[in-house]
Amino acid sequence: MHIIQKLILFGLLALFVGCSSQEKAEKFTIGFAQCTNGDDWRKAMLEGMEKELSFHPEVRLLMKDARDNSELQVRQIRELLAAHVDLLIISPNEAQPITPVVEEVFNQGIPVIIVDRRTTSKLYTAYVGGDNHQIGHTAGLYVGELLQKKGRVLEVTGTPSASAASDRHQAFAATLKNYPNIDLVASMNGDWEQAFVTQRLPDVLETHPNIDLIFAQNDRMALGVYQVCKAMGLDKRIKIVGVDGLSGPKGGLQFVEDGLFKATILYPTGGEEAIRTALKVLHQEPYGKENILGTMVIDSTNVHILKQQTEKIIDQRQDIQQQQLRIEQQNRIYSSQQTVLYILGASLLTAVVFAGIAYTSLRSNRRITQQLKAQNEEISNQKNTIADLAEQARQSTEAKLGFFTSFSHELRTPLTLILSPVQELLAASAPGSSQRKDLEVVQRNAHWLLKLINQLLDFRKIEVGKMPIQVAERDLVAFTGNLVQAFEKTARQRGIDLRFLPSEASIMAWFDNNLLDKVIVNLLSNAFKFTPDQGKITVILQVDTPKESIRLTIEDNGTGMTEEQQTHVFEWFYQGTTAATGGSGIGLALAKELIQLHNGTISVRSRINQGSTFEISLPTTKPILGERSLLPSVLPDPLDWLTETSAETIADGNAEAATILVIEDNTELLAFLKRKLKPSYQVSEASDGTAGLQMAFDTLPDVIVSDVTLPGMQGIQVVETLKRDWRTSHIPIILLTARTAQEHQLEGVQSGADLYLTKPFDPAFLLESIKTLLRNRQLVRDHFRRELSIDTAVPIAQTSDRKFIQDLTALIEKNMTRSDLSVEELAREMGLSRVQLYRKVKALLDCGVTDFMQNLRLTHARELLATKPMSIADVAYQVGFSSPTYFSTAFKAKYNMSPSEFKNLNQRK
Repeated sequence: MHIIQKLILFGLLALFVGCSSQEKAEKFTIGFAQCTNGDDWRKAMLEGMEKELSFHPEVRLLMKDARDNSELQVRQIRELLAAHVDLLIISPNEAQPITPVVEEVFNQGIPVIIVDRRTTSKLYTAYVGGDNHQIGHTAGLYVGELLQKKGRVLEVTGTPSASAASDRHQAFAATLKNYPNIDLVASMNGDWEQAFVTQRLPDVLETHPNIDLIFAQNDRMALGVYQVCKAMGLDKRIKIVGVDGLSGPKGGLQFVEDGLFKATILYPTGGEEAIRTALKVLHQEPYGKENILGTMVIDSTNVHILKQQTEKIIDQRQDIQQQQLRIEQQNRIYSSQQTVLYILGASLLTAVVFAGIAYTSLRSNRRITQQLKAQNEEISNQKNTIADLAEQARQSTEAKLGFFTSFSHELRTPLTLILSPVQELLAASAPGSSQRKDLEVVQRNAHWLLKLINQLLDFRKIEVGKMPIQVAERDLVAFTGNLVQAFEKTARQRGIDLRFLPSEASIMAWFDNNLLDKVIVNLLSNAFKFTPDQGKITVILQVDTPKESIRLTIEDNGTGMTEEQQTHVFEWFYQGTTAATGGSGIGLALAKELIQLHNGTISVRSRINQGSTFEISLPTTKPILGERSLLPSVLPDPLDWLTETSAETIADGNAEAATILVIEDNTELLAFLKRKLKPSYQVSEASDGTAGLQMAFDTLPDVIVSDVTLPGMQGIQVVETLKRDWRTSHIPIILLTARTAQEHQLEGVQSGADLYLTKPFDPAFLLESIKTLLRNRQLVRDHFRRELSIDTAVPIAQTSDRKFIQDLTALIEKNMTRSDLSVEELAREMGLSRVQLYRKVKALLDCGVTDFMQNLRLTHARELLATKPMSIADVAYQVGFSSPTYFSTAFKAKYNMSPSEFKNLNQRK
């Protein structure tokens, strides 16, 4: 029997695998909106795409040729969208007319890859193409050296409205300005075509007869320049430089080899790279947004090698195509033979299956008949028992819910009697008084209790199907924006990057503002609760046209959830085992039910330590409403994992104020100090020296106020320990003591304390002293930053803070060439945590560790450029930049000039 079963399973598996191997359904469709396909360069781009796609038979390419017509290209892009392409590749004919439709496609959620020419907007998925500024810059440098820095130049440009033409012209003209004796006498529009050049150039040459060199922005126009010059007898005197560097008998490589052109600038077509980038996007793999292709000058020194390499690549491409044809022929033969085999196998398998079924049925029927008799009796008994238990559970659940509801109603009366007198007392109390602060605490917590009670009542309304919903068409962007704005103060206090990103300025939707308000506030509160300080929370609102819905997404980079927690997170009273705080466990379940009342959906995606994303989907049309009972069939025990926190309960200290650590064992004096300091500072506390020392290491406060006489560790010992440690040596410390003898004060100052106050002390003097210490700390920070400027060296260590900066600088300089040097590694080498290193550098220099490291790299780069005969790329790698492009961007941002400009200035000196 077991052998038969194995044969059946093996046959089914073989048949399934064989059939599935034949099914090669098309997975993706890529649309390509080409501005024109009538020249060799564009044809080479398409050939590159087709070559790369030959390795991916599951991808289909739809190409539209706009024939240099922007209006036609816009229509063709919309036609490709109507064909439901998965990704769109666009080579814009002109930047301005094509930009709106590209932004429209991008906002619809369809990936867009721009090739060759750019649009005027950054709303695209990726760009693939050459750097036209670099093309013009390279051409300018080559022309300057070719003419030996003296001569008259004419430029033949492409269509002025095309980004490639304007970028090349600007860079070319700007580079020639570095050669004072080279005159760019004129720029003629050649519209990218040879025919336009042959018509217009003769008149220009008659106007400017003393031209030494003509730079054409592509090789087609350069060929037209050569024909005109030859006809006028100027081909021996006027030098010609083109752009493209294509292979073949009509390509720039051949023209350079034949001596028609002096040189051509390589401008890669990028067809293969565009398809590779598209496949990365479609497969959700990492990809770069800016994919800049390299360029080079091709002249008589290297044209032969490049031409041989190109011809070899073409031969290899033809071999690959022939091999693919043979493979396809073999696949067709294999498929036909495989079909016959599957038919025979299926017939055999069918016979074996029927035989197995018959044999199994004969043996199983007897056993099953006997089992059914016993099970029927058992089921009958269990049915009666379950019915009794279900009735008892229903009555118990109803009693509990009734009790919760009644109890919630009863709580509203005493809360009202609390809130009303408190409100009157607040109105009568003096602003800023300690009594008013106590009253505000009472009022805030009473409102919090009232919120919990209202949620219980909403839960009961949903349970009995009596939750009223009154929808109206409103602007969801303005509604959501107002709710997000209520959390901005808390975000600033905690250093959280809170962003609201609507796809449109106004999105009209049908919803009940009272109910949707509870959902959004609850999700934002949870996001703030589980997102650490300095984290990120993003609210995205966009229209999903294909699904006729509106998506509201709230994502954070907080603690995240496990897959098990995500499965139960919308259940009533559910609480995960890793919850950070307590709560009622109603918020997310209530949010789900309120969204379902709108005929919408809510879902969650989350990963541990990477954050959570909640997504709400609402219909664009008016929802069909009706009474529904949304009570779960079985209510779990009252546990709660995700709690709902209103914006009012999030910590309300001033995150931008300085932090004061108070170490004091006298509770009354501690409370007094806190009351005096809290209006202006964030205050943390410790009741003994050991705890205070550990808190100072953990939090790195801005100022420490400590008593001298403390349990555990004396205040003098605390000061000495903190001042010896790099992590805390910069923190100003104020000692408070009742010991007034001069030797005691001398001991306190010798320990490293910045101020020694004897009791009783004037609170106003203490506050002014703290302000002075913070102001002096800022002066020290400014001093360090001046000393670390590019024109001076790191100062000789005289204090522990100087020693810290000197050692950190030496460590960075030791690893200067490493582009992968991380803040974590620096912290580990310095014996600190990442947070401690950041806070230390921030306190001393008022900048981050990464900024400090990059400043040193750029300082060293400037010295190398001014003193060493090195290329810009060599300098970039020598100082630890991952690419010359990134180095040039950073250098220009700091010194307002490019590395090449800086190098040229210093060489002239």
